Amino acid sequence: MAALATGDRQAMVRLIRRHGPGLRRFLAGTLAAPHEAEDLAQETFLRVWSAAARYDPARAAPATWVYRIALRLAIDRNRRTGFRRFLGLDAAPDPEDDRPGTEAGLAARQELALTQRALATLPDRQRRALLLRAVSGMTNAEIAATLGISAGAVEQLLVRARAALRARTKGEWG
Repeated sequence: MAALATGDRQAMVRLIRRHGPGLRRFLAGTLAAPHEAEDLAQETFLRVWSAAARYDPARAAPATWVYRIALRLAIDRNRRTGFRRFLGLDAAPDPEDDRPGTEAGLAARQELALTQRALATLPDRQRRALLLRAVSGMTNAEIAATLGISAGAVEQLLVRARAALRARTKGEWG
């Protein structure tokens, strides 16, 4: 981050390589329009570039700081559109009719669609905590720093989110 603050482009390249893929997946799950994840990831990195001199390592790890910027941008984007939903079926892969294992692929896509619908019904804070854990692999402490809540609150959000997902998908998969 210190190198980034001095305008080191290679430091930015390293940051994007390290956090870009996970950030795009996180944003796709957070945005009302998942197809906007790439644009918002780019906007996040532009903000990181322009604000790098203000980064304080005593307040947050670099990943936490980047994800917090992304989360704020995603919340703002969702508020502007006024349209709340998690992921649609458009995120599921297309059927491969002529390939072996089509039945298994169809079952997997149906399970994915069911999970996406169940995730969409979770409260925003539960969904965000779950996505930060599942997609970004963050620890409770990192999630807490990103969301601006305590680690204990993160644990409760995750417990409630998992229980709600189990309840909403029970009997549907099997």
